[in-house]
Amino acid sequence: MVSPTSAVMPPAPAPGLLSAALDDLGVTLGHDGGTLRVWSAHADGVELVLFDDTDLDWITDTLPLEPVGGGVWQVRTPLLCPGARYAIRVGGPGGPGNTFNPRTLLIEPYARGLISDGRDDWRAVVVDGGFDWGGVQKPATPLDRTVIYEGHLKGLTKRHPGVPPALHGTYAGLAHPAMIEHLTGLGVTAVELLPVHAFASEPRLHQMGLSNYWGYNTLNFFTPHSPYATAASRREGPEAVLREFKGMVKLLHEAGLEVILDVVYNHTAEEGIGGPRSSLRGIDNRSYYRQLDDGTYVDETGCGNAVNTATDAAARLVLDSLRYWARDVQVDGFRFDLAATLGRDAQHSFTPQHPLLQAILDDPELADVKKIAEPWDVGMGGWQTGNFGEGWSEWNDRYRDRVRNFWLSDVDYARRASTSPVGVGGFATRLAGSSNTFSSERGPLASVNFVTAHDGFTLRDLVSYDVKHNLANGEQNRDGADTNRSFNHGAEGPTDDERILATRRKAMRNLMGTLLLSAGVPMLTAGDEFGRTQRGNNNAYCHDSALTWLAWEHAPWQKDLHAHVSRLITLREENPALRPVRFAVQDQRTPSASVMDWY
Repeated sequence: MVSPTSAVMPPAPAPGLLSAALDDLGVTLGHDGGTLRVWSAHADGVELVLFDDTDLDWITDTLPLEPVGGGVWQVRTPLLCPGARYAIRVGGPGGPGNTFNPRTLLIEPYARGLISDGRDDWRAVVVDGGFDWGGVQKPATPLDRTVIYEGHLKGLTKRHPGVPPALHGTYAGLAHPAMIEHLTGLGVTAVELLPVHAFASEPRLHQMGLSNYWGYNTLNFFTPHSPYATAASRREGPEAVLREFKGMVKLLHEAGLEVILDVVYNHTAEEGIGGPRSSLRGIDNRSYYRQLDDGTYVDETGCGNAVNTATDAAARLVLDSLRYWARDVQVDGFRFDLAATLGRDAQHSFTPQHPLLQAILDDPELADVKKIAEPWDVGMGGWQTGNFGEGWSEWNDRYRDRVRNFWLSDVDYARRASTSPVGVGGFATRLAGSSNTFSSERGPLASVNFVTAHDGFTLRDLVSYDVKHNLANGEQNRDGADTNRSFNHGAEGPTDDERILATRRKAMRNLMGTLLLSAGVPMLTAGDEFGRTQRGNNNAYCHDSALTWLAWEHAPWQKDLHAHVSRLITLREENPALRPVRFAVQDQRTPSASVMDWY
């Protein structure tokens, strides 16, 4: 058990986001062992706990960490070597906001590997991250030539007949030639993966026989999710899992494909009051999570907690994680889930000048990575589309809504009301890059355009259902968005009516045509290119099953849709006028084929 260093230790002063005091947190390997550095401003004792190589419950050694200033605790030992299994224990005072328990084993936040015995009882593992990249460089695709393909790592290949069964649903499976051939043949330039940081499922989902399939429930910001590795890599251990992940990135890069990670830094798997104490909550709850003075969590994420990036140590944790994935793992970009939370200050207000957001832009190791914000959260003033600064691109929900309205809900309204559709002007603005949302300094490439995403209806369901059908989620159909701007074209869900089916397929082609010919950065959702369905479920986050895995046996109309989407991507690539870097300025005196003109 942790022994206090002294009877009373005042909170450490804030060291500053970029302070050297926060350098080299986690385990740093040397010639004769390793050094562990942990930050906790309010702790009065920190202990390193080491475990047997085969029994995760057998403690072999415990070592105290010493305070070295700025809230940092440190120990150096030859026992911290590659493969060592460890945890930390942290003691501290009680009082509002503090949740110390010196008996609780905690995940060290900078751990590069994790291992579990299947009981949600995790141990960190020291990893030697060496890897031979063989001279393979990042593709560095310009933003104006980028076409993003958003998909789930497991779901992409779990049912792919061209991928060997041993690789189904794995990092290695995504890098298999059969999958790469599909991606390059389609013409996309980047794969945006739903969360691949280590994550856990919520207990309530386990109780219902479900799981957190999407992965927006992070355990650790530095560790790849080990269940996505092959069985062989998992047996070998965390170092092999990391090696498989890097091998995937290398092979995708060789094929000219970039890798963008959907990263969840806004909250963690520790949930709200009564949730598990697995890492940050037990290390320094008051510093790492947003709270009121009485210790009540300020939940701007809707997930029980919100990481407090107004504190330097929490912001530095995010920044160091980004640096690691960009430098050591060679990923090409990040899509920041609920990014508005990351930009909230100590008063919980969003500011685009937030020190963390600015540090991400200014950091030389992140200079060339793509930075994509989901520009909202559920807190007060949380909808911030268009308000991130230069250097950021943003998911454009206004584009999604206006395009859906134009092709679907306006048509439905017109059919019911016997009037002509409206909204052509708003549609044209979105087609031309959303100049009323993004400043001229940022231009159309600030807009990541999408019609569908992982969250919501698939393309096929968007034209096949008027309402959501989420009963399988176990929440009496309460979850998921009620407003979808969808249109079933005359029948709810599956139908044999050829007239309705033909109209739905035309609507899908219209939506894809608009998406891929609009100014901005287009994002496709995996499977939309061949019309996959989730049977009307618009919130399938908890289904790790055939409902969410891509099916690769396609009817003739699905093959036609795939060919149509591929032709559109080729057309976009061959015509620079379709991917401008600046907003079009109408000037009839100097007409040019390289700019958009409206007649």
